[in-house]
This record gives sequence, structure tokens and C-alpha cells, in this order.
Amino acid sequence: MKDPRVLVAGAGAMGCLFGGLLAERGLRVTLLMRSEERASAIRERGLRIVGEGGDRSVPIHVATTPRSVVPADLVLVQCKAHATREVSRSVAPLMAPGAVAVSVQNGLGNEEIMVEAMGPGAVLGGLTSLGATLDAPGVVRNYAALPTLIGEMSGGLSQRAEALAALLTEHGLPTEASASILTEKWRKLMLNVAMSATSGLTGLTIGGVASLPPLALIARRAMDEAAAVAQAWGIDLPRETRYRVFDGIVGSGAARNKTSMRRDIEAGRPSEVEAIYGSVIERGRSKSVPTPTLEALAALMLGLERARDEA
Repeated sequence: MKDPRVLVAGAGAMGCLFGGLLAERGLRVTLLMRSEERASAIRERGLRIVGEGGDRSVPIHVATTPRSVVPADLVLVQCKAHATREVSRSVAPLMAPGAVAVSVQNGLGNEEIMVEAMGPGAVLGGLTSLGATLDAPGVVRNYAALPTLIGEMSGGLSQRAEALAALLTEHGLPTEASASILTEKWRKLMLNVAMSATSGLTGLTIGGVASLPPLALIARRAMDEAAAVAQAWGIDLPRETRYRVFDGIVGSGAARNKTSMRRDIEAGRPSEVEAIYGSVIERGRSKSVPTPTLEALAALMLGLERARDEA
């Protein structure tokens, strides 16, 4: 894939960061977003990236409707998980022949939904440890220089995954091809189940959750339960392995960040509680693996969302 046209579908904070980094290094990137306010700010002043890597403004194309997007060779799907089906159906016609779509989203099951619209040969799995927030319309904050992984959901190290990882790395987004992306997604999910609801319910940053012993204990119990579910599904995540991502994030600049689940609560948006917690709980039930901590965290988050929406 040489000089591809890149479409970032669902350009919130993470989508803007990905797209901005790639455009900064010369790729032809379009950000597809819902907010006309954000789109107008980017059209007028460029996408401003602040934080990690220094403050700068990046010219980048932005669209608010699929009909204004030219066919893309690479689609990065970065919408919230509850929008995956709608977004996949809308961007599938925008994929050029031989195009590849990569899910860089939280939770489990997004790739299966994407395949329904795009076809099984067009979808790769992905995950990232990067963290970002939108400080203002057209302004995205990068919290840390951390890696991104991509790979075939069926497993194995494919030539196209290696080539795409090299392309992204060359253009400012350090990426590795993984021979076991599903295992890596479960490993990333350990951090999601540990921190999403604990930060979402309390308003604390990731570092704040980790530094409060009673909350840190709950976070680790959530990881242990998710790891037991993964084990029942044939994914082995030893304790030292599952805690490695947790410790790595907590010790990085991302520790100053609130989770996306907390930011969703503050912004009045639906959270990804079903994709992050519900996906694990349901997989646990199907294998008779108990998940009481995960169920409690999910129920409390749903209750907080309802109270917010009814206020």
C-alpha cells in the first residue's frame, strides 16, 4: 500500500490524534466526524495537536457526511462501539477495491460487526495504548508516546499487516504487527475493565484510581475476573502479563488522564459499558465463569448514566 488515502471513521479524540499524526507525516487523511463545530474549527485553523510531541497545527481534510468522502484505501474505525454497525454500513461503500479497515476501538466484537458490512477479507483487528482528549474544537491533546498493534483476527503474522504497520510507523504512528491480535485485545481489555468504570464512577484519573488502595484492589479484581473468562475462551493471560499493561499505563503520562468512560459521563454521551463490561460478562456466562465485580461495576455505571439522563 503506497501513498494510501486514509479515512478515519469516528474522529473523536483518538481519531483526531491518529489522523493528525499520519497527516503530519504526509498521508492523505480525511477525518469523518459528526460535529460541524469541530469540523469548522479544523477547516479554519488546521488540527492543533498539543501535549506529547509539542504543540503544532496540522492541515487535514475533514468531512461530516460520507457523501463528501473520496474512496479510501485504509479505513481506521474509531467510533464508539455502540456506533460500529451504523458507521461500518456508511463507510463500506467508501472503500476502494482491496481496501483494508482496522478497528482501533475498545471492547470485544467490533470486528465481527464490521465484517458484516465490509466482508471478512477486509477487516483487521487493532488496539492502541495512546490516550487523547479534545481540549477544544479542533484541539486534541496527546498524553503519551505509546504503541499501536494490528493483526489478523484469525491469528498469524500476515504480509499485509506487516506492511501496514511499517507504513503507519513511517508516518508518525509507531505500530507493530501482531501474530495474536485477539490475545492482545484481551490484554488491553484488562486495563479497560480495571479503569473504565472505576474512573467513570469516581471522576478520578487513571493514576488516582491506582493510588487509592481500595479502588486499586477493585481494579485488579476486575482484571482477574476478565482473565478467567479469557482463559475459558482459550486465551491465557498469566497474572504478571495481565498486570503489565496496567503498570505500564499507570507509570506513564497517561496516568494523568481520565478514562473515556468518565469523559462520556461528563459530556452526557452514552458510554461503552456494554462493549467493555457487557462483552466479557456475556462471554463469562456462556462458559459459567462468575464475574461479580464486573457485573457490579457495569450495573453502577448504567445507574449513573440513567441518573444523569433523568436529571
